[in-house]
Amino acid sequence: MLSFVLKRLLQSVIVMLLLSIVIFVGVWLIGNPADVLISSEATEADRLAAIRALGLDKPLWQQYLIFLGNAVQGDWGTSFVYKEPVTTILLQRLPASVELAAVAFVIAITVSIPAGLYAGLRPDSAPARAIMAFSLVGVSIPTFWQGMLLIIAFGIAIPILPVGDRGDVATHFGITSSLWTLDGWSHVVLPAFSLALLKMSLLIRVTRAATVEVSHLDFVTFAHAKGVRTWKVVIRHILRNALIPLVTVIGIELGNLLAYGVITETVFSWPGLGKLLINSIKMLDRPLIVAQLTYTALLFIFINFVVDVLYTVIDPRVKSVMGRQAT
Repeated sequence: MLSFVLKRLLQSVIVMLLLSIVIFVGVWLIGNPADVLISSEATEADRLAAIRALGLDKPLWQQYLIFLGNAVQGDWGTSFVYKEPVTTILLQRLPASVELAAVAFVIAITVSIPAGLYAGLRPDSAPARAIMAFSLVGVSIPTFWQGMLLIIAFGIAIPILPVGDRGDVATHFGITSSLWTLDGWSHVVLPAFSLALLKMSLLIRVTRAATVEVSHLDFVTFAHAKGVRTWKVVIRHILRNALIPLVTVIGIELGNLLAYGVITETVFSWPGLGKLLINSIKMLDRPLIVAQLTYTALLFIFINFVVDVLYTVIDPRVKSVMGRQAT
C-alpha cells in the first residue's frame, strides 16, 4: 500500500510539473498583458518601464523558472490588475466557490444515488421511466440555458428567490459563509441547483447502469436464494459494488463543481473563482490566470489520487493487485 501511494505521489508531481509548463505557455500565447494594462497614450519610455516592472521583458523560459521558484515557496505572484498578492485574492473568492460547490454536491448526491438505485432495481416501473426522462433533460440542456430558465422562472415569473450575489454572510467557528444566514441560503439555492442539475442527471444514469449490471450477478442471486432480506442485499451487495464506478465519476464531478462553475457563477453573478477567472482573462491578468488554472490542475490530480486510494477500500480485489505489484 505504501509503495503504491509513493508511486502515485511521484506520478502526480511529474504530471503537475508538465501541466504547469503547458499552462504557462498557453497563457503566454493568449496575448501580451502590456497591450491591455498600459495606456495607448503612454510614451515609449513609460511603456518599457511598465513592461520591466511587470517582468514581461524577460524570455519566456526565464519567466517560467521565476514563477516555478516562487510557486514552490508559496508565492504565486502579484495581480497585474488588483495590485495584490494572487494568494490573497484567491483566498477571498474561494469560500464563495466552495460553498456553492458544496451545496450543489449535496443536492446531486442526495437525489441521484437513491433515484438511480431505484431506477436500476425497478427499470420497467413508471417512476423509473420518469427518473430517466428527467436525467435525459438534465444532460441535454446547456448549463447556461438551465441557469437562465431558472432565473426567468423563479426570479422573474415567480419572484421567490434572488438571482445575484451571495446575500448576507456571517462568521461562526472562524468560518465566514453565507450558509450561516437565511438570506444566504435564499441566494445559494438557485445557482446550486443549476450547477447540480447536470451532475445529478449524469450520476443518476451511472448509478442506474451500475445497479442493473450488479443486480444480475451470481452473488446477488445467491443472496436472494439464501433468504437474505431485500434491503440487506441492496445495501451490502448491490449498492457497495455499484459504488465502484460511481467513485470515479463522483470524484471527477466534484472537481468539476469546484473548478468549472464558471458559467453558473457568471450567469448568477456569484462572486467566486469562476467569475474571477472570466474577469482575469478579459484583462489578461497573467498571474491570476496561471494561478487559477494551476489550482484547477492540482485539484484534479489530488482528487484522482484520493479516488485511487478509495478503490482499495471499496474493492478488495484492488488491494490484491497492488500487493502483487509491490512484490
